[in-house]
Formats: sequence, C-alpha cells, structure tokens
Amino acid sequence: MMDAKENYSNLSGANKAAIFMLSLGPENSADLLKRMEDEEISDLSNMMANLGTIDASVVEQLLIEFTDNLSSTGSLLGTYDSTERLLLSSMEKEKVDLIMEEIRGPEGRTMWDKLDNVSEEILANYLKNEYPQTVAVILSKITPDHAARVLSNLPDNFAMEVVLRLLRTDVVNKDILEGIERTLRSEFMNNPAQTDSHDNHEQIANIFNCLDRSTESRLMDALEERNKESADKVKTLMFTFEDMTRIDPSGIQLLLRRVEKERLTIALKAASEDIKDLFFDNMSERATRMMREDMEAMGPIRVNEVDEAQNYVINIAKTLSESGEIAIASGAEDDELVF
Repeated sequence: MMDAKENYSNLSGANKAAIFMLSLGPENSADLLKRMEDEEISDLSNMMANLGTIDASVVEQLLIEFTDNLSSTGSLLGTYDSTERLLLSSMEKEKVDLIMEEIRGPEGRTMWDKLDNVSEEILANYLKNEYPQTVAVILSKITPDHAARVLSNLPDNFAMEVVLRLLRTDVVNKDILEGIERTLRSEFMNNPAQTDSHDNHEQIANIFNCLDRSTESRLMDALEERNKESADKVKTLMFTFEDMTRIDPSGIQLLLRRVEKERLTIALKAASEDIKDLFFDNMSERATRMMREDMEAMGPIRVNEVDEAQNYVINIAKTLSESGEIAIASGAEDDELVF
C-alpha cells in the first residue's frame, strides 16, 4: 500500500490517475469509467482502494497539472468504501461486487476468520457494551468454539440475552451486516495489538502434544506438583490419541479416509482397546481383520515410532477440525491415560 505522505514526485502514472479519479467524485468520474475497458477499471479500482490518506499538498500539486482552479481541493481518503461508491455511480452492482471482491482479496473474504484471532477476553470486553442482538449476529459469524469462549467471558445475564437472540436470529439485513463488519474491521483488523490472542496454557498444551510419551508424563507430573490448577488446564486443552473418543463416528470415518493405513496401524498397535474398537467399529470386517493381522505381523515396535504415528493421526484430526469437517467434543476429564 502507498505511503500516505509519499512525495508527489515519486507518484507513478497509475497513482496519479487514481488520485485524480477520487478527486473528481462519483458523478464527474462516471463518464470516464464508462469509456474504460474492464481490465482498466479493475486496475484503477485496485489502485484507488489501496491509496490510503493522501496529503492535501499532493492532491493540490496533481490538480494544478490539470487546472489552476482546483488547488484547494484538500485531502482525500482512498478506501474500499469510497472506491465502491464511485464504481456504483457508473456500473451495475453485480459488476462492482466482483471488482471489489477481487481487489479486497483475502482480507475482504476472511474478516470473520481473522476475528477468531482476537482474544476472547478482548472481544468479550468490547462486545459487552454492544446491543445483545448485535453480539448475537457477530457470534453467529465466527467459529462455534471461539463464540463459546467469548460467551463464557460475558456477564451471565448479558450472555443469556445473547443466547435468546441467537435462537431467534433470522437472515440479517445486508446493510446491517456490512455496517457491523466495517466497525469490526476498523476496531480490530486495523489494530494488530487487539488481535494478539495469546493463551499460555494453550501454548503449553500444544508443546506437550508434540513431546514423546515419557517426557510429557515427566513434565506433567512436575507441573502438577508445582501448580496443579495450571496442570489441569493444560490437560483439558491437550488432545491425545486417547481423546479420539471425543470424535463422533462420522468424523472417525472421514479420518479413516484421510490417514495412511500403514501409519494408522502403527498408531493403533499401542492404543487401548477402546480406541481400537472406535476405529474398527467404523471399518468393514475385512479391513478390520487385515489391520489386526498387520499389527500381529509387526512384532515389537519402538515407542517413538508409535508416538510419531499417533501424532500424525492427531494432526490430521486437528486439521479436519479446524476446517470444520469434523467436530471434536470438548474434554474436561482429567483421568490418567492408559496405553
């Protein structure tokens, strides 16, 4: 994106064209846009949307090139909204939507996804001052797990009002939704400090998930001795191979289609009977028989090979969960795992 205070002498021809079009306004620029090719409009729109704030002195110098009577135009703000308004003055909305979608790129399409990176505490603190209906709309647009964490950080009475409105939420007016989106983008997407979601317990859980079994057990025991409350939180956040029971049958069937059978066989060899049954119950009799035979034919396997195979299956499950293809129920039990 162009620096807002970039010296006029450094402006490219495309920069000047974009600034000039914005300075003309929607009505005066409409005739010019009608004379352009689609590719030219797309390129110009992209440039306009990414200008940012342009110093009044830069605008003045540019307009002096065209006329001596426009030197007091003042500063301009080149944004997605101003660009969209200008385009709407000269072409159909469907065409404008396509152009804006293209120039916004991932940022425009993933604003709600990016909101998942905002700490639930920060987001809840912001939302508690909004109307329950507005909060309900926002929570309906973000991932369920993040919405749950945000909801749990809201005052009980307010949270219940939000839940009641979520139950009654219907199709939201597009203008209202766009207004909410613009506000959130301004509040959070343009303020990196607000989106810094950092949970130390979650970070430790992710690290522990990658440890070999003996090291993880040793460190967890030590953590329990020093800080049992934190150890319990880490255990809850961890996802181990034995936690596969938190995935429903349809999720296990999808997981079976995504994992390599050889690595799954190694992973299951040292798993509990409950976990073996969980997978076998979702396989055909023939596939189950063949996998059991493969396990028996393997003979002894090193623990680190089993850990590696189980971590591989866990990572596939997490990827499927993050993409919304499978659901992993929250785990709150702290029972010792048996391998």
